[in-house]
Amino acid sequence: MPAGWPRRLAVATITIGLMMSVLSNSMTNLALPYIAQDLNITAESSIWIVNATQIALIISLLPVAALADIVGYRHVYRFGLILFSLASIGCALAPSLPWLLAGRTFQGLGGAAIMSVQPALVRAIYPRSQLGRGLGFNTTVVATSLAAGPSIGALVLSMAPWPYLFAVYAPLGLISFVLAERYLPHTTHTHRPFDVISAVLSGATFGLLIFGIDGLAHGHHRVVIACELILAAVLGTLFVWRQKRLADPMMPIDVFRRPIFALSISAATCTFTAQGLAFVSLPFFFHTVLGRDATSTGILLTAWPLALATIAPIAGRLADRHHAGLLGTIGLTCMTAGLVLTALLPPDPSSADIMWRLVLCGAGFGVFASPNNRLMMNAVPRERSGSAGGIIATARTLGQTMGAALVAVVFGLFDFSSGGAADAARAAIWLGAGFAAAALVIGSLRLRH
Repeated sequence: MPAGWPRRLAVATITIGLMMSVLSNSMTNLALPYIAQDLNITAESSIWIVNATQIALIISLLPVAALADIVGYRHVYRFGLILFSLASIGCALAPSLPWLLAGRTFQGLGGAAIMSVQPALVRAIYPRSQLGRGLGFNTTVVATSLAAGPSIGALVLSMAPWPYLFAVYAPLGLISFVLAERYLPHTTHTHRPFDVISAVLSGATFGLLIFGIDGLAHGHHRVVIACELILAAVLGTLFVWRQKRLADPMMPIDVFRRPIFALSISAATCTFTAQGLAFVSLPFFFHTVLGRDATSTGILLTAWPLALATIAPIAGRLADRHHAGLLGTIGLTCMTAGLVLTALLPPDPSSADIMWRLVLCGAGFGVFASPNNRLMMNAVPRERSGSAGGIIATARTLGQTMGAALVAVVFGLFDFSSGGAADAARAAIWLGAGFAAAALVIGSLRLRH
């Protein structure tokens, strides 16, 4: 276990990788109109530049995490850095949409290798008494990257064309790879075969689930959506059935029999769904309903991630000394209250009125997230840290995807484009408050254990 400067450099290594993974999507979203114009493609087609990475990410998270338990976390992390960096160069040099989609797909695979082993590496770097502090710092990095992504992207685009948004990751990946080779700790490997059948079942299940959710959001034919979701349920059932019968499963089903882990992962999924609902609906609410310009909307939206980034390391340190379930309950109470108060905003609120509500949401999420991750990582054996990290990353990605899709469904139900914008945006925020409240109920059950 590293200490002193070696520990700091190990932390710097995983920080760079995590920032690359998070920034890649938030910066790319900003560049979609420029990419569409330059490659002469439609706006609808450009959405796949984002979707390709998300689908590759969620399909590969669990298999890559299981592989990391077998071959070692540092090896998988370093491979992810190289793949992500090479894919970024490919994206920067892409002459057409198919080439760019291929590059973005490999970025998603590299991102899965980086993100799935993050919690396991934190557990290996920090002593048990400081695990909450380490996970809190990780949460801060994610929140800060989310907040800074659009600003960094806008700065790059103001000075250079869109390919530089991808090229910038190559030197960052090289720096992180060199540091990883020298400072990331070696961990004990689990000697078991890699289950290809489980990997295929897992990937197909989550891939079909994402396609089904995306279909709901974009009004695809109901029969097609139903077939995708039913097939996802069938393959998911087969995947779980297989895991129960394997001596060395890809996803350790037995950890879900531990109430702390099962309740924590359920609360996390609901919370990320609530956050996804809020993050997608709030820009429409501020711009379309309240009439704020793009600059004002951007400033308002930074209140949430900045509050999260500020409170997460504090919450992580508190989790090392106090009951994480109690901290999570306090945090989710604040987040739920913040979303309810946001939905109840008056017709013409001041910026201060809006921002303190979003600060309450972000701070509440921060108080919940770091202690919750600490509970989940401590609830599994150390040799299953990689698989647990994959489950946590999958819950986060799935929750965010569901939140974004549910916003599209709500906007369609309220006919957002025909005068129902205010009702639609408030309904989406209320739905987010409902998911946060569900997470609060689920998370509070941990106080009994």
